[in-house]
Amino acid sequence: MIIGYARVSSALQDTAMQLDALKKAGCEKIFHETYSGASRDRPELERCFDALREGDSLVVWRLDRLGRSLKDLVSLVSELEERKIKLKSLTEAIDTATSSGTLVFHIFGALSEFERNLIRERTQAGLAAARARGRKGGRPMKMDKKAVLKARAMLTDPSITKGEVAKHFGVTRMTLNKAILLYQE
Repeated sequence: MIIGYARVSSALQDTAMQLDALKKAGCEKIFHETYSGASRDRPELERCFDALREGDSLVVWRLDRLGRSLKDLVSLVSELEERKIKLKSLTEAIDTATSSGTLVFHIFGALSEFERNLIRERTQAGLAAARARGRKGGRPMKMDKKAVLKARAMLTDPSITKGEVAKHFGVTRMTLNKAILLYQE
């Protein structure tokens, strides 16, 4: 069976052009929806995947109608491959039923993985450079050393509780305890 999937991002857009192209491509059943590609909740796509069986073909007008990102697209196509379902993109002329279409898609997957690795390497290099300059990442402490010294002084009075000291500084008891441990002398 040839099944089509069409999606537009907003109610202001229309699926008519996609639907016409999918019908012309011979789709026997078409699922379409209006959802942002960023949304993980795409019920018609889920219904479409539920309807697909081994040997079927999924046809989309363009690949970006199917996946939110290259990583998401590679994941969806991998799932289709495992289920022995072919994918055809009309605009990009990619058809995983052919060896050249499968090759093109695997190249996309390799490029996606390469991009992820580059981003990870750049991030690690940036963090290392910042550490070398004495910068420390993460959220800033709510209490500095001066505040912790005042809190310790307040806690020497047996009538004042840790909860009261924490409230005075506008932090939780847990934050107060962490700050005291961090600035131990």
